Amino acid sequence: MHQPPLSHLEGTDPEIAALVESEARRQFEKLRMIPSENYVSMAVLEASGSVLTNKYSEGYAGRRYYEGQQFIDPIELVAIQRAKDLFGVDHANVQPYSGSPANLAVYLAFASPGDTVMGMALPMGGHLTHGWAVSVTGKWFRSVQYGVRADTGRIDLDEVRDLALKERPKIIFCGGTAIPRVIDFAGFAQIASEAGALLVADIAHIAGLIAGGAHPSPAGHANVITTTTHKTLRGPRGAMIMTDAEHASAIDKAVFPGLQGGPHDHTTAAIAVTLKEAATPEFGEYAHRVVANSRALAAALTERGYSLISGGSDNHLILIDLTPQEIAGKPAARALDRAGIEVNYNTVPFDTRRPFDPSGIRIGTPAITTRGLTPGHMPQVAAWMDEAISAAIKDDEATIGRIAGAVRDLLTGFPMPGYAPTP
Repeated sequence: MHQPPLSHLEGTDPEIAALVESEARRQFEKLRMIPSENYVSMAVLEASGSVLTNKYSEGYAGRRYYEGQQFIDPIELVAIQRAKDLFGVDHANVQPYSGSPANLAVYLAFASPGDTVMGMALPMGGHLTHGWAVSVTGKWFRSVQYGVRADTGRIDLDEVRDLALKERPKIIFCGGTAIPRVIDFAGFAQIASEAGALLVADIAHIAGLIAGGAHPSPAGHANVITTTTHKTLRGPRGAMIMTDAEHASAIDKAVFPGLQGGPHDHTTAAIAVTLKEAATPEFGEYAHRVVANSRALAAALTERGYSLISGGSDNHLILIDLTPQEIAGKPAARALDRAGIEVNYNTVPFDTRRPFDPSGIRIGTPAITTRGLTPGHMPQVAAWMDEAISAAIKDDEATIGRIAGAVRDLLTGFPMPGYAPTP
């Protein structure tokens, strides 16, 4: 059953309570391998569901537009200090509601509509808010996009430099949503300096790996760092913007009053708890296990003939082109879900298929590492994935059901924060 129990919710709204309970059970019984998903601790759950959700705190600590901030201000200040200490930055804003508003605040602070901005193309692994055409960031700004090499699947910084020097963007984003390799922040910083651009590192996917010492940090290289607080950081659905001293005031004004009203104080408290957890040696060990699991899984999938973009993984994420298997990403992802393995279908670089029916799937190891799985489990996970994809091609639902049962049996031995199996 869900932990803590949903007794009050069950009494007030049994329909919603049943759906929440079912979702908790689903999270317990499946290998959750979407790289942007994870499990938060019980402490983060408690903070997120606390009476802080009752409060309204428009403004910043010491400069609020509402009274009754005697305990809210200290919570926000603790979260800010913990972010500064953990990531080694001069300034942190913990109020953005999510990653996309955090990135929008960067544009508001440092660019004007029509300015040239530069980011990684979405089909190559970037994010919508890095200037992609369907996003407001691609509609309100003149966006130029870089990608990866066709032969390696990796970013070519020489090509990025050539593009930046030609286009002279106001802002350069590095980071993205489907990048399986280490990001060279120092290299991007050099390019931004040569082009006279502001460098923004979007570390939403890898913040936990950076905090745990399993990925290089952009601190000292990027003028501005944006991140979500979930994913590898294992916190609530929120965001932060971190900057050097020079760019702090502009960011704060862009977040409030530029884009948002009052912050979500229950989320701020949960972010503070998350940052305390992420500063522990145990979290550092977790971050390194995430990478070890990803590398082991990548190796096992390669042995089974799967085509991995860039040939492997340096972080938490693996991107697979299923073209050689003669199945598209969407039917493969749906079959894997029925088999108890949750992934997402995803475009791959130079994809010839449509974004809603792409050639690839994107998988990750943050959540299964939180559950306690190790590199020793990864060959079995790869075998189940291979079996399920092969079964999908043959419409073999019996095999898919058998795999789902085996996954459930395995996961009974790995506890999940927020759920306890009924005896």
